[in-house]
Amino acid sequence: MKWQRIPVSVSWSLLAPAAALPAPAFAVEYLTPHQAEAALFPEADSFEARELTLPEMDRRTLQARLGLPVRNRWVVHLAWRGGQLLGTVVLDDVIGKFDRITFATGVGSDGSLRPVEILAYRESHGGEVRMKKWRDQFLGRNEASALRVGDDIANISGATLSCQHVTEGVRRIVAIVGQFRRSGVLR
Repeated sequence: MKWQRIPVSVSWSLLAPAAALPAPAFAVEYLTPHQAEAALFPEADSFEARELTLPEMDRRTLQARLGLPVRNRWVVHLAWRGGQLLGTVVLDDVIGKFDRITFATGVGSDGSLRPVEILAYRESHGGEVRMKKWRDQFLGRNEASALRVGDDIANISGATLSCQHVTEGVRRIVAIVGQFRRSGVLR
């Protein structure tokens, strides 16, 4: 009897020690920026991107008032319908526990919030911030709202840092859009 070689496919991950395996990736992309715009302002017939810069004094004032870092350059997308400004869409990133959460917030021309849209979530836990019920808590709130987890925004057990950081990001955006509106830049 003659031996034959039979090709066998073996997954090396089955043979490698667990410590040598790369950490699993949890990044999930849910929406593109264009899909988020359409979800936040479905009645819009066009969007216009603008790059806006906060004057240094305004940036410092907002940063001190919010207790959050505020950068001076922002790209906003204005939602239009028939030449009338409906509101503004702003995309931003916050850190969940270890990694970034990309989200979009819509602010109506009256300063009221639309629900938050999560575009990408890169953490292994806490993805519950994508739940519609949690995101809808922002609907109708404005710059005068507390926008703090535990005050007017509920926490989700197991997603505390994600809830807190997304809420802080929304609070920052509504304040920045408000500042741009007051300065007459958003018209």
